[in-house]
Amino acid sequence: MAIQYATFAGGCFWCMVKPFDQYDGVHSVTSGYTGGHTVNPTYKEVCTNTTGHREAVEIEFDDRVIRYEELFDIFWQVIDPTDAGGQFHDRGESYKSAIYTHSDEQRQAAERSKQALQDSGKFSAPIVTDIFPADVFYPAEEYHQRYYEKNPDHYARYTVGSGRAGFIEKNWGDRS
Repeated sequence: MAIQYATFAGGCFWCMVKPFDQYDGVHSVTSGYTGGHTVNPTYKEVCTNTTGHREAVEIEFDDRVIRYEELFDIFWQVIDPTDAGGQFHDRGESYKSAIYTHSDEQRQAAERSKQALQDSGKFSAPIVTDIFPADVFYPAEEYHQRYYEKNPDHYARYTVGSGRAGFIEKNWGDRS
């Protein structure tokens, strides 16, 4: 098994688990926090936008089944890569999109993917998703893990109410 890790921030981490969770080769998707200066931050602390952390997901995957580059096809289609202030109705540093790379090869792949999206003309605004070296990843509290399964009704309302579902439908069509 060729286990690898990918770490993506795309706004509310509740909405970032399900899209990756359904693919063969993805072993786990963990909601958490990364990129900040506070050790073992809590959800309450991260929401203050003072810890430097972003809500993110850490994906454990087998790159013999699903390649790292394929994960970008999922990532770009569940975020607004042109929003420099957060994602949808979630605003602030902790909700900004980012790719955290675990190797130089991942960094290069992330840069290529971001440039390809920019060059595609899919969006008229610049692609502003940050690319950073991976930092310590702190898993979020248990009640945040696999939220879409534990609270399906609230998850569905949140996905629509936040504007994420409408943005995805408008820009990428029906992904079901």
